[in-house]
Amino acid sequence: MGTKERIKTLIVDDQALFATSLKLVLENSRSGDFEVVGIASNGIECLDKVDALHPDIVLLDVYMPEMDGVEAAAVIHRNHPEIKVVMLTTFDDDTYVKKALKSGASGYVLKNIDAEELAACLTTVQKGMVLLSPSVGSRLAEGGELRNGTQQEARRSVPTIEVLQARFPELKPREAEILQLVLLGNSNYQIARNLFIAEQTVRNYTSSIYTKIGVDDRFQAIQLFGTVK
Repeated sequence: MGTKERIKTLIVDDQALFATSLKLVLENSRSGDFEVVGIASNGIECLDKVDALHPDIVLLDVYMPEMDGVEAAAVIHRNHPEIKVVMLTTFDDDTYVKKALKSGASGYVLKNIDAEELAACLTTVQKGMVLLSPSVGSRLAEGGELRNGTQQEARRSVPTIEVLQARFPELKPREAEILQLVLLGNSNYQIARNLFIAEQTVRNYTSSIYTKIGVDDRFQAIQLFGTVK
């Protein structure tokens, strides 16, 4: 049996402690899908390491010295269109999202995301899908402001709670509600805030939901319902 090929990932962030912690998080994720091949602290160093290391995914901060993440994303997309770029930032700002997408980024994720959900997001992007933080994605899709081709990708045709329960009768109403939020791209943290419940409670619910619908994680759930194109 062959060894599982891992996703080569380059982390780019000017906060060294955060970048090092993120490396540990990804390399120790439950999926075991990731190999962090390097860390860079600014956009120029990022471009040098992209040329030298040929990662599958570049996880890129927006604000950095020397060259910011949006500029770096544009260069990566131009020189290495096969490499996926995901922006990981604290800035929930439509302007930066639009610039990032126009620069060729395949994802825009906020740093408050759960560690395992980040791993699932990167796996999703690696398979050719586009992921946006739900807090900004819906606004941009409704406004028609996403880059060409991304608006349709970012829109999700999510089943109603009634449809979910009809397909999986064992789902309780609360579970169907949470599943719908998962399919819309919400993180556990965002679901907890939306429903005014603890994040650990959301994790307990999603574990039960995945068992009932026959999947292992949120990526498989999204694939099952075809809600990301």
